[in-house]
Amino acid sequence: MSVAMNLKRFILLCAMLLAACGRSDPQAALNTAARNLQTALENKDAGAVMALLHPDFTAQQPEDNREWAKRTMTLMFLRHKNIQIIALSQHSQIDPQVSSRAFTDAEVALTGAAGLIPDSAAHYRVRLEWSWLDQQWKLIRLQWE
Repeated sequence: MSVAMNLKRFILLCAMLLAACGRSDPQAALNTAARNLQTALENKDAGAVMALLHPDFTAQQPEDNREWAKRTMTLMFLRHKNIQIIALSQHSQIDPQVSSRAFTDAEVALTGAAGLIPDSAAHYRVRLEWSWLDQQWKLIRLQWE
């Protein structure tokens, strides 16, 4: 294949990607929000995680709110030099009845390490509930088992 043909294909691919980025696709935004949450946790970026949390965020217990999330992350980040979240399965879907609400159901393995080798690992089933706020998905509820 000629260099000119490869260049044309590359330019066409870039144009298609730019066109896709310009569209407002709530499902794509939901998938991106879930990915961004995972990345922020793995990068130990509490600010990025907090930016993804809805002002009314709660977790397992009603008192598990944004402040609880911040404290929990601080402890986890101090305890583990390296954090990895492995999504064994994940499915995100916008609620067909309420378009401003969405859910992510996932099975994840969470590992933490003081060095290169994980010194802790756990398996969780998590359910994340998202709310559309200010043109983006915000995590409003988190539950796990």
